[in-house]
Order: sequence, then structure tokens, then C-alpha cells
Amino acid sequence: MFRSLLVGAAAALVTAGLAAAASAQEIRIGLTGTFTGPNASVGIPYRNTAEIYPPTLGGVPVRWIVLDDGGDPTAALKNARRFVDQDKVDAIVGSTSTPPATAMFDVANESRTLQIAMAPVAIPPQKAAWVFNIPQPVPLMVSAIIDDMKRRNLKTAAFIGYADGWGDLNWNAFSKLAADAGIRVVATERFNRTDTSVTAQALKVFAASPDAVFVGASGTPAVLPHVTLKDLGFKGPVYHTHGAVAGAFIQAGGKAVEGALMPTGPMVVTPDLADTNPIRKVSEDFIKRYQAKWGPGAVAPFAGYAWDAFLLLDAAAARAVQSAKPGTPEFRAALRDAMLAGNEVVGTNAVYRYTDADRYGVDARARVLVTVKDGAFRLFRP
Repeated sequence: MFRSLLVGAAAALVTAGLAAAASAQEIRIGLTGTFTGPNASVGIPYRNTAEIYPPTLGGVPVRWIVLDDGGDPTAALKNARRFVDQDKVDAIVGSTSTPPATAMFDVANESRTLQIAMAPVAIPPQKAAWVFNIPQPVPLMVSAIIDDMKRRNLKTAAFIGYADGWGDLNWNAFSKLAADAGIRVVATERFNRTDTSVTAQALKVFAASPDAVFVGASGTPAVLPHVTLKDLGFKGPVYHTHGAVAGAFIQAGGKAVEGALMPTGPMVVTPDLADTNPIRKVSEDFIKRYQAKWGPGAVAPFAGYAWDAFLLLDAAAARAVQSAKPGTPEFRAALRDAMLAGNEVVGTNAVYRYTDADRYGVDARARVLVTVKDGAFRLFRP
């Protein structure tokens, strides 16, 4: 059932103290993601990035154990238990979809193993001890949509999104921020990731005559409500989540999704970033590495999130090996503590700084608003 991809495992010379002893061992990281199923277009870039990870973390050899969960929370839970019970990993990365990532919280906390969620999740305070999030938190990204609606002086909006955790996260943020901005939500509809039609929901949204629509979905399934609304004759702006920013979205929607608007991380528009922006240099380096392996073309922000996970673990491991050996409870705790040290790590999509009070670690530098123009994602310029 499990498909394992082992990335890296090369020896490295480590100097000084305990780090020298640790060099005889390896750090083990378990990565579970949605590489098959309806949301595979989001998960595959993570897997592709795993294939270009360097062979060390913090100067110590690393073995990545990569498994597919197909977007199923039960499968993700089994993967997480395998990681901690059989593979004895030092950290867990995943999942790349919200429901599976959330399902893994208990395993991370019970085993006292660092989990880095690769999809936006709501982290309850009682489960935050061992859990971190990389993709920008939903409220931060949705606020970019609300800002643009206010700029356009829109008064009403509708929501059509997934009937799952990702849909809930976006609905909760959107409904609150819209109310705060004086924007009235006139229709709310849900659909499943595997649905082949959303005509009934789109008809209700269209009948409500909103000024704009927010589609709370991701990947290729987000195309369906967009195209259906346009076919019905909807003329207003259609916004999407940052989970829709993937080449597969444009490929599936074609000309029908031209003009779609969505927030995303800065990496998507790297050439438009100021030379003084530290994210630009990191993004350019990663894009060069990724394209050297996978060929020319746009690189999805999801691939960048996977690279950022490596950068964060690399920085944390460099500190943790100074006080503990990989494969021990002490090292897992040291790795977690290093993540919480409050140091800034520049990534492809944000400048991360985690603390006890902030397990999301990003600010407004982590978002831009883009639009689909001429078959590509472009920085939106009002």
C-alpha cells in the first residue's frame, strides 16, 4: 500500500563536539502527501521537490521516507504511525492536503515528534506543542481578497467551496473578514472534491446576484465552479484560494479561467520582486534547481513550500545536533526547540519566524495577489 521514495543518504563530515558523533548516524524525516487522487495536482510538486533535496540536514546525512496518502485522512494517519513506530523518524512533514494534515496532529503530539503541515491548517492550542504550518494561514491570504473587493467597492459576495476542512477554513475566514469590511454574503454553497457537476450550487449562487464570488477550493477541482458560473453568464470577479495556484488549474480551465484572481506566495512572481527582497534570491536559486531536474516552465508555489520545509529543517537540525543525537527523543525535542527559537529563515514563499505564540510564522511579506492572464499567473496590478 505504501510507496516509498528514499531521497538522499550520503555521508558528510561534521566538525566539533557532538555533531562529529552524530555524523555517523542519519536524520530520518517522514513525508506524506497527496500524490494521487483528485488533489494530486497540488501534491505532486511537493514530491518532485523531494527528489532534489540535498543529502544532508544541518551537516548530517538525511534519509527522506516519502509516502502517498491519496488525500485520505485515514491513510495519512497510517503513514504517520508508520513513521514514528517503524521508521523512527525525527520529524514528520505533511500532509499536502488539509484534512490529512489535521488528522496527523494526535500522532505528532503523542509521539512528541515535530510535524510540519504542508497545507494550511487550523492548529488548536491544545495540539500546538509539536505542530507547525508552512503555507500561509488562510485568514492572511483571504484578507488580500477582501482588500481587493473593498478597492472595487463591492457590496455583496457569494461563497462556493469544498465540503471539508479546506472549505471550512476558507469559509470561516471569508465570512468574518467580509462582515468586518461591510460586504454582505448573499449565498453559501458547498461541493465535494470528486463531484463532476456543481450546476445546482452554481445556479443558487448566480440567482443571488452577488458582485463577486469566492471559490473555496484547490487544484483542478476549483475549475468546475468557476467554469460553471461563467457558463451561466456571471460577469463579476471570481476569486480563488492560494490552493488553486497551479499549472494544472490553468491547463484544466483554459480560456474560461482567464481573469481568475487569487492570493499566493511571492515565488510565483519572482521576476517582479524587488532586487532587495530577500525572498527573490532564495526563490531564484530554488527555481533553477527545480527546472534543472524537471525542465523549463512555471514552478508551482507548492514546490516552493516543500523547499521551505527543507530550509527550516536544515536550520533547525544545525542547532539540534549540537546538543543531541539523531534518532533520540532528545534530538526530536531539540529540533522542535530550534524551530521555536525565533530566528528568521528566508524561504521561497515567506520569511519564517516561529515562536511559542505563533506556529504559522509568516506576515504580509508572504502574500501577493495574482491573476490568470494569457495562460499564466501574473502579478495583479489594479
